[in-house]
Amino acid sequence: MFSPGPIEAGDVEPDHTGSVNGSSWLPAGGHKQPLLDLAAFQLLEDQLDNPLIARSFASDFAKLWTLRYEALAGAVERGDEAGALDAILSLKTSSTMVGGVRLALLAGQFEEHIRNGDISDLRSLLAAVAECGHATVLELRGSYVLRNE
Repeated sequence: MFSPGPIEAGDVEPDHTGSVNGSSWLPAGGHKQPLLDLAAFQLLEDQLDNPLIARSFASDFAKLWTLRYEALAGAVERGDEAGALDAILSLKTSSTMVGGVRLALLAGQFEEHIRNGDISDLRSLLAAVAECGHATVLELRGSYVLRNE
């Protein structure tokens, strides 16, 4: 199983241009999308009418990344389509809410494969999800959203 990577604040300097390169799984133009769209996160702040709640959600997203990835990877390894679909929909929704554009796109591709019954082909996509998820968490932690955490 591919590891989602350690998530430590000092691991890597976040790349604010947002770049996880080389994923053939992203839809056309997906690699040009930012890892993190702060406008989407600001929308969440506005919708909740409380930036602290939105930041708490983003903090939970970062803290739960490894568990979410492990649930997804475990479901794929077991061939559990329902479990994989549940895990990827959770990841897709939460990454969209925090502005994780590229991760949400990958999750959409993953979801499409599951719905088409292509779960055996998803092992190679797990590596792209792990890499993008790790980079998204680093980007969140480097942005104003979680910088002081």
